[in-house]
Amino acid sequence: MLPVDSDPVRDFIAAERLPASYIRVVREALLPLAEHISSAAQGRPTTLIQGICGGQGTGKSTMCAGLELLLSDDFRVMTLSLDDFYLDRPSRRELSLRVHPLMQTRGVPGTHNVALLDSVLSSLVQGDAVKLPRFDKAIDNPLPELEWQLFDDKPDIILLEGWCVGAPAQMEEQLREPINELERIEDPDGMWRGYVNDCLLGDYRDLFARIDQLALLCPPSFNAVYRWRLEQEEKLGLNCGQRFLSNEGVARFIQHFERLSRHCMEQLPYTAECCIQLAEDHGVSSVRME
Repeated sequence: MLPVDSDPVRDFIAAERLPASYIRVVREALLPLAEHISSAAQGRPTTLIQGICGGQGTGKSTMCAGLELLLSDDFRVMTLSLDDFYLDRPSRRELSLRVHPLMQTRGVPGTHNVALLDSVLSSLVQGDAVKLPRFDKAIDNPLPELEWQLFDDKPDIILLEGWCVGAPAQMEEQLREPINELERIEDPDGMWRGYVNDCLLGDYRDLFARIDQLALLCPPSFNAVYRWRLEQEEKLGLNCGQRFLSNEGVARFIQHFERLSRHCMEQLPYTAECCIQLAEDHGVSSVRME
């Protein structure tokens, strides 16, 4: 495994446009997690599926890129993002008409093509060639299948990352009261949040059962998630000259995720095999491994 202060690690930090201080995150969180994953994958006859859960802006994509770098000398590692398996707009439109208008917005359980993700995982684990979907958030639709990447190798480790990867369902009584303005005004009878929860009790639970171990990037608060999502939009504006969402748009958008994000922050620190508690400055407060 690469040492923390190696040139490839420093090149990775520079390529990702991360502050030099990120080397502390590598040392305190990324390297211990990589060692934890390596230990679980060493000598394993089948592919290890490592879940990476974390709210928006917690650094899941960067974490997975770093893990691939650290582990690639010893293992064939690949990352799958739950974001690439969103349903297309017509499918979500049909859901919005059949279930609830809020299902039009991508993000919550019920808006992913779980059957496709399950099929892709099966092909990868079996070593079969498979095309990997890509979702383009700029057009809010998957890219055409002709642009999907062909993967024809059997990975030793699959990093499955997403904001709700491994999320448990809530109890019925937890669904009764709305948690924010979006739920109070647009889901007063709880039909939307009830449907999302039913999805977690169904095919999402079966999907997450395939995960061998789970790591949680836990924000210090949901307010931090809002700030970090704003930072993502601002960075997008600087890099591309165009933001997806205004500040007001971000505030509304993240309310779709608040209920389940808070639930994960409350429950998963005690059940995930690894919990990386993040600080307000995006640093690391603590790391727990099992």
